[in-house]
Amino acid sequence: MHPRFTSQVVLITGGGSGIGRAAAVAFAREGATVAVAGRRPEPLHETVRLIAAEGGVASAITADVSSAADVARMVASTVQRHGGLHVAFNNAGILEAGPLAGMDEAAWERQLAVNLTGVFLAMKHEITHMRSGGGGVIINTASNLGAHLRLPFLGAYAASKAAVSALTRAAAREYMADGIRINAISPGPIETAMSLRPGETAADREERLKTALPAGRAGTVAEAAAAVLWLASPEAAFTVGHDLVMDGGAAA
Repeated sequence: MHPRFTSQVVLITGGGSGIGRAAAVAFAREGATVAVAGRRPEPLHETVRLIAAEGGVASAITADVSSAADVARMVASTVQRHGGLHVAFNNAGILEAGPLAGMDEAAWERQLAVNLTGVFLAMKHEITHMRSGGGGVIINTASNLGAHLRLPFLGAYAASKAAVSALTRAAAREYMADGIRINAISPGPIETAMSLRPGETAADREERLKTALPAGRAGTVAEAAAAVLWLASPEAAFTVGHDLVMDGGAAA
């Protein structure tokens, strides 16, 4: 079997932990050169170290996806450092729970800025490069909470992620003629800190999900990464504008 991403450059936001880190390592194992981006340098450098330890090539870019200047620099730096951009995984996101009527405007705006505007800004610059570079693939992280499922106290998060799903499909129609395939994943609970409730341990979460999810468990970061790599691969060449729900049956 030949690696699917040999000689390709992959940019991943939110690459310092969770799904982003797992996808970065998985892409590198399949031959890609990986640039990971995020707000905190230390986790990014740990991802780079993990890839280098396996003989892969990676770099870290400190950037806030809610900043237009940072995003422009992030994409330009990736292209300048590695010679191109073939795949982008726009994965950075935050979650702040709370009753809608009690949420302050700053919390609302933070979630929209990172979860939605961050994806818009990233796609804006990624698409601009890919149109002049012969095409590419973009995968955005939405959520099963939003277009597919709603829960109390997560209204702001759900609204931002539903918008990511809609934006993904609109962009896919707009740019497929330019050789750019754009899709999204919509994970449910994954074994990351984001799926833990306040004060909950990983063991508590495991017990809760035995009955809360049809699958009876959280998804793994490896399962999420596998979905991302499939969407980025030639095997998914006919898949355009799709929002892949992977939530253990919660929104079925």
